[in-house]
Amino acid sequence: MSNSVYKFIEMVGTSATSWEDAAKSAVETASQSLRDTRVAEVKDLDMKIEDGKVVLYRATVKLSFKYQA
Repeated sequence: MSNSVYKFIEMVGTSATSWEDAAKSAVETASQSLRDTRVAEVKDLDMKIEDGKVVLYRATVKLSFKYQA
């Protein structure tokens, strides 16, 4: 078995409908350019509010992927 190294990054995904969709957006976008994504951890959730109404859900996601030199 070989040793592996993993790197972590944080991304913010957004959605007009839910935090789940915001987190999913971050993961799917990251997976388009990163290979071998492994784990996603939701670090923070917040909302953008305009005129007293929620207009955007935001999820900060910590992602790990296998580091390949």
